Amino acid sequence: MIAGTGIDIAEPGRIAIAIEKERGFRELVFSPGEITYCESKTNRYQHYAARFAAKEAFFKALGTGWKNNTAFSEVEIFNDAEGKPGIRLLGETARTLSHISVSKIFVSLSHVASLATAVVVIEA
Repeated sequence: MIAGTGIDIAEPGRIAIAIEKERGFRELVFSPGEITYCESKTNRYQHYAARFAAKEAFFKALGTGWKNNTAFSEVEIFNDAEGKPGIRLLGETARTLSHISVSKIFVSLSHVASLATAVVVIEA
């Protein structure tokens, strides 16, 4: 049964500006694994923006929005061995959201030079 859906869109250009100008923004928003992944890509800001959009879409799918005791950097967007994206909760965020009944989280990412989007579906 679908428990929630979320969608978000982000601009790679705005993410690039935030990362380049706002000291600590990258580490505040992205996990070390995400940073390593994105920095290995030619169009890294498109990948950062898609992950940012997925984090926003995840909180929308929860139906709660961003909650206290959760951190964007602890909602990690990863790719499995075949490249399929997924969400992994880390640290305090995992503990804070542990009461939520989730059997599966589906993630879809897409990006071009000027836009990145993500859809998240949570199955209970």
